[in-house]
Amino acid sequence: MEATVHEPLLRREPGEDYEAVGQRDARQLEKDYYRSLPSRRLFLAALAAVLGNFGFGFALVYPSPVIPALQKAQLPGLQLTGHAASWFGSIFTLGAAAGGLGTMYFNDRLGRKLSIMFSAIPSVLGYLLMGSAQEVWMLLVGRLLTGFAGGVTSASIPVYISEISHPGVRGALGSCPQIMAVLGALALYALGLVFNWRWLAVAGEVPVLLMVILLCFMPESPRFLISQGKEEEALSALAWLRGQEVNYWWEYEQIKDSVQEQSQTVTWAELRTPYIYKPVAITLLMRFLQQLCGVTPILVYLQVIFDSTKVILASEYDAVLVGAVRLVSVVFAASSMDRAGRKILLYASACIMLASNLTLGFYIHYVPLHSANASAMAVNSSYPSPAPPTASSLSVLPLIATMAFIVGYAMGWGPITWLLMGEVLPLKARGVVSGLCVLVSWLTAFALTKAFLPVKESFGLEVPFFFFSIICVTNLIFTKWLIPETKGRSLERIESYFRTGRKSFLESFRRHR
Repeated sequence: MEATVHEPLLRREPGEDYEAVGQRDARQLEKDYYRSLPSRRLFLAALAAVLGNFGFGFALVYPSPVIPALQKAQLPGLQLTGHAASWFGSIFTLGAAAGGLGTMYFNDRLGRKLSIMFSAIPSVLGYLLMGSAQEVWMLLVGRLLTGFAGGVTSASIPVYISEISHPGVRGALGSCPQIMAVLGALALYALGLVFNWRWLAVAGEVPVLLMVILLCFMPESPRFLISQGKEEEALSALAWLRGQEVNYWWEYEQIKDSVQEQSQTVTWAELRTPYIYKPVAITLLMRFLQQLCGVTPILVYLQVIFDSTKVILASEYDAVLVGAVRLVSVVFAASSMDRAGRKILLYASACIMLASNLTLGFYIHYVPLHSANASAMAVNSSYPSPAPPTASSLSVLPLIATMAFIVGYAMGWGPITWLLMGEVLPLKARGVVSGLCVLVSWLTAFALTKAFLPVKESFGLEVPFFFFSIICVTNLIFTKWLIPETKGRSLERIESYFRTGRKSFLESFRRHR
């Protein structure tokens, strides 16, 4: 009679201990669970939230068609001088910085969802002021209020989405705030072709009100509810997001354990520990460098830039074209982020932005000088001189370079900085630090946007673009040495990486580069 050979419950590879087998099988179970989850309700909740980003993108680029219109208009009390125009373009970012600072409180007191809904109040008031403006101060206060609302949404929405998502779709959903912001900007550019600036302000209220209505039917973040001791509500929220037919108890216990480990707020002593200061430093520096690459002044003053460089098409049509290219690029980034990984997209993004900024800088610096010199030679010399390049052959370069810059930003440094803010920050610091990130980001954007027009007038339009080029090189170095790959990792495993620094986890990051 042959002896029956029983296989061990956990099969071992040669040289592999049982602890490693358990870890390998646990990871496989985790992957199988996330693959089995339906995502329809999760997508609906994300859509309701990111309508706030649509409104944010709309409000951010509102000055692009409005500044040229008000500079030409003969309206008493509403004419924008150069000084007033720079404030109209930049004061939004001051409001956004204040909103980010306020979100440090709102996120942990009101919750993620209520913070997003609260942003509708200053947004609607701001649009009402701008739509009915009779003097410049009403435009500026309206911009400040819509900026405050944008700061709140830009700090709250990425956190909300990252906490309701699972690793299988977090990359795609994490880029949705950027996609919707881009779509909002494109809507503004397109509506600017047919509506005047007052009706544009009215149109800006529509997505804000729709966001509030939809969010009334969406759940709060399960992680936030657990942190507040509302475990039944958290379980109900998770069941709604994942579906009643799914065994979501495993994920609930994982989230609960993670939250309980970090139930206390961050102390000054903890700020010296690697699992706190490393992700905080990475996130803050990323948001700082994201703004320094020049995206905000380029978007805010897009039509001004095109008017100055005499682009082949009318500036308002160029703006719509750039907005459309930007949208396509962000959608591409969303579809590839969970396949290609975060770091490779950040590398490609910085390289494209570097090439684009250099092209714009050299074009602006040399082309007008070349044309002027050629004209002088033709006047002062009796000999025929080579004809300078025609306007049509060169004036397309600023448009191509700007579209390339937008493509580069939208495929990496645009959406991924928002995504990583929700991924790498530890839960106990996520609410406060996300607000701090927005504060740093928008203070930087204010400095750049406020200085852009004065620098253009004093030193030339090429100077800002050469500065942005230097920042893009810095972004490449920063990506190489400081940013970890988070593709396919749960939030709990990412926190474990910063907390323990385990070699095996670090190697798993490297394998996904």
